Amino acid sequence: MSKLKDKTGQLIEQARALFGRQVEALARQEAKVKELLSGVKNKLTGLKDNPRIKKMIEPISVFIRMVKAHFSGTHKLSGSTLGLILLALVYFLSPVDIIPDFLGFFGFADDLSVILAIFAKIKDEVADFLEWERTQI
Repeated sequence: MSKLKDKTGQLIEQARALFGRQVEALARQEAKVKELLSGVKNKLTGLKDNPRIKKMIEPISVFIRMVKAHFSGTHKLSGSTLGLILLALVYFLSPVDIIPDFLGFFGFADDLSVILAIFAKIKDEVADFLEWERTQI
């Protein structure tokens, strides 16, 4: 279990090294966050028929809903959670990452790894959000 946790931490740190400053600036600009969400949705739409990408769709969808709820003021996230979610989304959207996306599935393997690592790291916040969301219906 410790090895998995170490690997998860390494993936997140690699993503932070690439996009940390961009994410810090982005978190303070709601208009830019909306652009990011739009770009992520467009990319997901283009990939939705790829069976290897389906594992990313649910975590990304939850992240999008969490960010929207945060910026609408209905469900606030901590600064660190917001930063991690934005990091995952920026990493997913960016063609420049550890393994370039143009390499097909292998290019998305690191995207999936970073997204799932962040999803695991904030699993308690995700669970709280999903419970809150369930009560809003």
